[in-house]
Amino acid sequence: MRVHETWSWLHTSPLPWLVLTLAAYELGRRLRARTGHPLAQPVLIALVIVCVTIEVTGTSYADYRSATDLIAFFLGPATVALAIPLHRQTHRLRGLAVPMLLGLLAGTVVSTAGGILLVRWCGGGEALARTMAPKATTTPVAIALADRFDGVAALAAVFAIGAGTLGAVAGPTVLSLLRIREHRARGLALGAVSHGIGTSRALHDDPIEGAFAGLSMGVTALLTCLVLPVAVALML
Repeated sequence: MRVHETWSWLHTSPLPWLVLTLAAYELGRRLRARTGHPLAQPVLIALVIVCVTIEVTGTSYADYRSATDLIAFFLGPATVALAIPLHRQTHRLRGLAVPMLLGLLAGTVVSTAGGILLVRWCGGGEALARTMAPKATTTPVAIALADRFDGVAALAAVFAIGAGTLGAVAGPTVLSLLRIREHRARGLALGAVSHGIGTSRALHDDPIEGAFAGLSMGVTALLTCLVLPVAVALML
């Protein structure tokens, strides 16, 4: 009887999913610190562990999302907290406002238009293109924009997480191959392409990179809100 009650509690309580999610992320963080391998990204490792567990237990995504609402709630404060490392690097922003904004605007246009063109080239429909377009923004922004422009909100989250993970895994290597070693430039690139996941990677690599990645992530989200309506009107 106690076993049955315990199983029922585990099945209905949000605590096991909260613990699993946080433990999986912590495992990924420790693996990254120990190995330094590009694939040892905490978000990627946690994603695999949680997805496998959801599949094995037969839990619906809606139930998992409901159980981990507390984590989702703290995403907002965590994003705002990224202003702290940026504040510590404000002296490095002098004279960079115009070139930085122009660079991020160009990146936003390429990312948004590129997402639409990729879907159309692969034969996808308009709804899928509208969903793919905001992939470079943070997941909440991507969901909101996809919903606003008649895309698929749930799929927008998948695209955003995928773009963030790929950018965090491959981005630093690509930047190194291109001989881009300036920490401010690397941070801006990672934040613009892979939002919060890339910012986490940048913070791990260098505090200056992390600060500029956080700034880039916020500005890119804002610019995407301005660029996306124009891209949709012209390309769809």
